[in-house]
Amino acid sequence: MHAASAGDRANVRGRRLADYVVGARAGGRALPPVVLNAAKRALVDFLGVTVGAVDEAPVRSVRGAVDAWHAAGKAQIFFGPRTTPALAVLVNATMTHAMDFDDTHPMGGGHPSGPCWSTALAMAQEIDADETAVIAAFLAGYEVMAKLGGGGVPGVGRSLQRRGFHPTSMFGRMGAAVVASVLLGLDENQVQAALGVAATTAGGLVGSFGTYSKPFHSGKAAMDGVLAAQLAANGFMAATHLYEREKGLLDAFIQDRVVEVPALDFDEKWEILDNAFKPFASCRGTHPSTQAARSLASRVADRQIAEVRAQVHPGCLVTAGKPHPRTPLEGKFSVAFCISLGLAGYEVVAPDFGDAAYNDPRVQDILSKVHVTAIEGQAPYCAHLDVVMADGERLHADTDIVLGHPDNPMSWDDLRTKFEGLAKPVLGPRKSADLFEAARNFEQPGSLRKLMALLQPIERK
Repeated sequence: MHAASAGDRANVRGRRLADYVVGARAGGRALPPVVLNAAKRALVDFLGVTVGAVDEAPVRSVRGAVDAWHAAGKAQIFFGPRTTPALAVLVNATMTHAMDFDDTHPMGGGHPSGPCWSTALAMAQEIDADETAVIAAFLAGYEVMAKLGGGGVPGVGRSLQRRGFHPTSMFGRMGAAVVASVLLGLDENQVQAALGVAATTAGGLVGSFGTYSKPFHSGKAAMDGVLAAQLAANGFMAATHLYEREKGLLDAFIQDRVVEVPALDFDEKWEILDNAFKPFASCRGTHPSTQAARSLASRVADRQIAEVRAQVHPGCLVTAGKPHPRTPLEGKFSVAFCISLGLAGYEVVAPDFGDAAYNDPRVQDILSKVHVTAIEGQAPYCAHLDVVMADGERLHADTDIVLGHPDNPMSWDDLRTKFEGLAKPVLGPRKSADLFEAARNFEQPGSLRKLMALLQPIERK
């Protein structure tokens, strides 16, 4: 029986998705060298931010809950035991997003590598897949996640965000389901069922930002995606019309229907080529103004500030509009706080979102003087900052295109510096270098085994 028996509605987009996923198996679609390079860049960044977050508080909570299940399997929890893939990705993808330092898709698809790379590695271990298959599966998941959540400001992900839904949580399920479906070799009907399960479990609230729930969104999305594919592989039937424009997922979540739904134009472009990486360990909406603030830090030095005014894109205040963060974690979702860190001379990387920087009198003094204004029509990747000093001097800085955006990309050297800053404190210099090389050359046979061997349990302080 065809999985679409749940209804006879038109299913054009659902079939388009399934056709793409089935065709994405290793060898089924040629990967241009630039696309392979982009996938490896994403893997390097994914591993850095994941390894660096091994002892973050949200990770400890999730890992403790998973340990209590005592579930058997072949998938490695990073620096922990092996377990079933669904539980491994719950921990690992939570870890990826724990510092809010992971990659993003600028058009609104969320943070793809957490759900997609976590699932690719876990499922590969479970079924003994090779590197070529893993890369193909990751890319398929990334592309689906980015297409479904794309469209920019008027598109799907940003429209959901403005209505209080987290795109990573919404579309990470689909990305992970696709990755698992490719590796499991599901047929078209099974893929449609898997995507139907992913759609009906979608959720995740922007209101959770600044709590442990935000990184959990990434982990739970990955877990639900794996489960969706495994259910489909075992004959589970689900609605297959949920990706259509009418009476599907979007009508449920965007009930006024004010949204521009992008085409599933998989043959037109690779979304992975527009992947964006973060130089700062905070919500992407804080980055343009943070970059401007850091450019003025040496001129501000320890002088007194009278007033700070920032102009940002309206979406920045949807995700990072907390004017008075109550905790260091909430500070990641506060444009004003990140500006204050930058002006105070902090690098705005992971250690700067702890109690020491949060309680720094200099940071709190600047924070009390920051005013942020949303400017309609301003690009999401730019910001304008004016700082009035107590002596009357006026300082100004612009971010035209934030570092890490595809139009101002981080180089391989930039990515290596970021990776080493995160991985060395956990692994040490030698293992950190080995992990970087295994990821950068992941298409080489044996790389998966080398990579996972470096993520075995280690003694940590």
